[in-house]
Amino acid sequence: MHEDFFCMPLHLDQLAAFVNVADLGSFTAAADKEGLTQPAISLQVKGLEQRLGVRLIERVGRRAQPTAAGLDLLVHARRLLQQSAAAEEAMMPYRDGASGRVRIGSGGTASIHLLPRAIAVARKSMPGLEITVRIGDADDILRDLEANSLDIAVVALPASGRNFEIEPFYEEELLAVAPTGSLMPEGGPDAAFMRDRTLLLYEGGNTRRAIDAWLAAPDTRIRPAMEFGSIEAIKELVAVGLGWSILPGLALKRAGLVATSSLNPRLTRRLGLVLRRDKHLTRGLREMMKCLRAFKG
Repeated sequence: MHEDFFCMPLHLDQLAAFVNVADLGSFTAAADKEGLTQPAISLQVKGLEQRLGVRLIERVGRRAQPTAAGLDLLVHARRLLQQSAAAEEAMMPYRDGASGRVRIGSGGTASIHLLPRAIAVARKSMPGLEITVRIGDADDILRDLEANSLDIAVVALPASGRNFEIEPFYEEELLAVAPTGSLMPEGGPDAAFMRDRTLLLYEGGNTRRAIDAWLAAPDTRIRPAMEFGSIEAIKELVAVGLGWSILPGLALKRAGLVATSSLNPRLTRRLGLVLRRDKHLTRGLREMMKCLRAFKG
């Protein structure tokens, strides 16, 4: 009977449920991701534990975590699920002309000014490719990427995460932005000049941290007149004369209503491609990454 028990096959649904619980730390979160009920996920994990004869998930406080056996199984489970995904991908060209799906997370500037060009090129190469874009701040985007509800993220660097592969791919200049007709210093405004302006700045994120560091002076805390979560809103407010700002060059490619200038010294930021180390690189994801890399700053 023991020998017959171990001849039973492993079920991919059970493995997927186990991996999701281990990754998300919650049976409820795993159920939400899979579109199932929490009891259904619990039954799948329990069935896998019974099949293997070991406990795979344990409660540590309010979080569900893999046991030592579970950690060992995770390596094999991920590999099996990746191979299953690869097999499904191989069948896609034969199934209704579908070519796969890529879920991208991005900040507002890249999603408006960079992603559309890359997506257009990718869709020309793969007309059946389904692409969705989720816009948010970097921390939220990276959390979704960690939970595997996104395939790839485009964020301002630095970014960190032990499970992430991070590839810088685009460098752009941050520019001083002023109402049309404003006098810019020769060689560009320096930090002291900008600190004396009425500043409208983007709130939060790596780009704001870089700007604050550039503006910093001894014993001085930068206090902008106003802060906004939208770079497009800042451009409009600068255009009507409410102040100056420092914005990414991407957002100013077609900015005819404001004056722009390089800063002195120049200030740049880097955008990076971020994905999980264990991510299966489908044809569509590889194509999307290739198209993004083509837009070098």
